[in-house]
Amino acid sequence: MKTYDYIIIGAGSAGCVLANRLSQNINHRVLLLEAGGPDHNVHIHIPGAYAKLNHTKVNWNFKTEPQKHILDRRIYLPRGKTRGGSSAINAMAYVRGNKADYDRWSDLGNPGWSYDEVLPYFIKSENNHQIQKLNERYHGNNGELDVTFPTLYTSQFADAFITSCQSAGIPHNQDYNGHTQTGVSMTQCTISKGASAAHAFLKPILHRKNLTALTHAQVIKVIIEDHNAKGVEYIKDGHRHIAYSNRETILSAGAFQSPQLLMLSGIGDPKVLQENDIECKHRLCGVGKNLQDHLFCPIGAEANIQGGINHYLPWYRQLALALQYFTTKKGPLSSTLLEAMAFLNIDDPEAAPNFQLHYAPIWVGGNYDYDMYDQNTIPHVDGFTILPTLLHPKSRGFVTIRSSDAMDFPLIQPNFFEDEHDLQSLLKGVKLAMKIIRQPAFKKITTSYGPPFDANTDEELILHIKKTVETVYHPVGTCKMGQDESSVVDHKLKVNGIKNLRVVDASIMPTIVTGNTNAPVYMIAEKAADMILAQD
Repeated sequence: MKTYDYIIIGAGSAGCVLANRLSQNINHRVLLLEAGGPDHNVHIHIPGAYAKLNHTKVNWNFKTEPQKHILDRRIYLPRGKTRGGSSAINAMAYVRGNKADYDRWSDLGNPGWSYDEVLPYFIKSENNHQIQKLNERYHGNNGELDVTFPTLYTSQFADAFITSCQSAGIPHNQDYNGHTQTGVSMTQCTISKGASAAHAFLKPILHRKNLTALTHAQVIKVIIEDHNAKGVEYIKDGHRHIAYSNRETILSAGAFQSPQLLMLSGIGDPKVLQENDIECKHRLCGVGKNLQDHLFCPIGAEANIQGGINHYLPWYRQLALALQYFTTKKGPLSSTLLEAMAFLNIDDPEAAPNFQLHYAPIWVGGNYDYDMYDQNTIPHVDGFTILPTLLHPKSRGFVTIRSSDAMDFPLIQPNFFEDEHDLQSLLKGVKLAMKIIRQPAFKKITTSYGPPFDANTDEELILHIKKTVETVYHPVGTCKMGQDESSVVDHKLKVNGIKNLRVVDASIMPTIVTGNTNAPVYMIAEKAADMILAQD
């Protein structure tokens, strides 16, 4: 039994930043607990190999409950289970969202979270390698997180995507993280020097004597006494351990497991706790509610030239690519599949974006006999795919517990398409993606079109959506920040009604941001660290 000043649960994007910032003061004793192992899997450190991390030991491999509005499918939900968390297994896109996202958070009763107030925390982490090409007011080059455009390798199809978007009326925008988000551009990404939060923020400081960073340490509950977080109980090497915190315990376990741990600790809806034989330490009915995620579906075509990723899927070509990468750090494995993207408002070109187009130089095939998360099911014929992405879903879901056993996976019910508006919006996105692929720049390199180009009605397009829709694995909102009865944390991310307990991860977002969620989580952690240290 040991005592620390700060205990951080989860060594993902937020946890790695917090461990770095809170341990800078040599007088702070910091414990970082990660349920997964060290980030030794070689594919974590090869940017173009992240797809090989699905269905592995470094992934929690969650699934939703059957989705009644999506043909009763159970949707795969990748989550990182290793140092670096989901930043170790993701596509490395660096997207901050829209100014309006954070101004809305502030308007919802969260002072300090407006865009102008959070911008310095984005800049603090960032080391932008192409800052001279961007508006320096919005970027930094003194942080730990390397951000760059994919300069070492881009497919032959990337220019066709950008040109075709422009032909379809989407303007070019060099910097969607700058003054204006709307437009099409190459992706800003964290592919340089290892990509993950562990590489950027944690590994350089593991030598600090006041930091204890444990792996394979599964937290089973936060110890709550008299509405005060005293520490944690965790399992490591088959044994139960207790660690106490003098100052704070911080949950950074993500949008699925932070609410799960709160409930396992006796914080949540009393009815849920009673059903699972857990003593209610504090009534907080918003825990696990307000789940939101982005959805996309593939719209693609086969190419008449070799210029994408499919050509490299056979094992012998992958070996050649690996040799090229390890000897030169160049080639397809030096980049992310998400080479380019576009942001737009599909309803009003003058309004803030409500849609994102992810583009990838890979084709999933001319039928539905594939699994997006299994490369063995994807054809070896080159092509390209646009993934229209619903950014502001109206449907809301929830996360809850299956039992009082911390080893049981949480029950995840996102209620995708429960609000018909979401399906109709994604239908508009599908039609736009098809329009873009039919533009001259794409048309001249296209051999054949995959589904749903043979559809003749909206009903057939909707069936395509339901057969192929996936999440962009951007779950947020389950420990909502705010002041209403459904809020879990206040604007300082303190759990309402509990002393010395905070939540710092994507679960605190009251509403989902306009784009990929990893960069906002870094920002949230930077701001949280400042608030914690200021309190000291």
